[in-house]
Amino acid sequence: MDEPRWRVTSSSYVVDTQHLRLRKDRIELPNGRNIEDYYVRESRGFAVIFATAPDRRVVLVRQYKHGVGRVLLELPAGAIDPGEQPLQTALREFSEETGYEGVMEHVHSFCTDPTNADTVAHLFYAPNVTLAGKQNLGLGEDITVELATLEELHSFVRDGTIDSVAHVASIYLMLDRFKLSS
Repeated sequence: MDEPRWRVTSSSYVVDTQHLRLRKDRIELPNGRNIEDYYVRESRGFAVIFATAPDRRVVLVRQYKHGVGRVLLELPAGAIDPGEQPLQTALREFSEETGYEGVMEHVHSFCTDPTNADTVAHLFYAPNVTLAGKQNLGLGEDITVELATLEELHSFVRDGTIDSVAHVASIYLMLDRFKLSS
């Protein structure tokens, strides 16, 4: 299939804040028709960290997420700051959120909502992490660190305990790596 290209004929920002950047585009479709108000959330993306302690337990964080209005259990993750590379973000966020540190390798990057956003999630794996200090939480962060076995983690994604799509996808990719995804 040929890739149909949408042509942006005009664009403006309707929201441009630290927490949300929303662009309104006017689109001309390949068939000549127009979409007047197509909204896209812009983002620098974020890093997600799948980290295992020496006993192979996975480091998780439990925190309130205002967008959905509830506390979620997730992998440590954070937004890429201006000028940062995804690996820098992963190292910084992991240390800040958990107090753990370790060497990380990039595993995979994927689109999180390609219909309405340009956000890319970058998954990193950190084996054999160690507790190196205290959490250094930012404004609005109240994070509890938890550890789970691979089997418990698998159960959490299967039963919906962990239900954020970027984290579910990241966990299944890593469980497949550990051959526990069936």
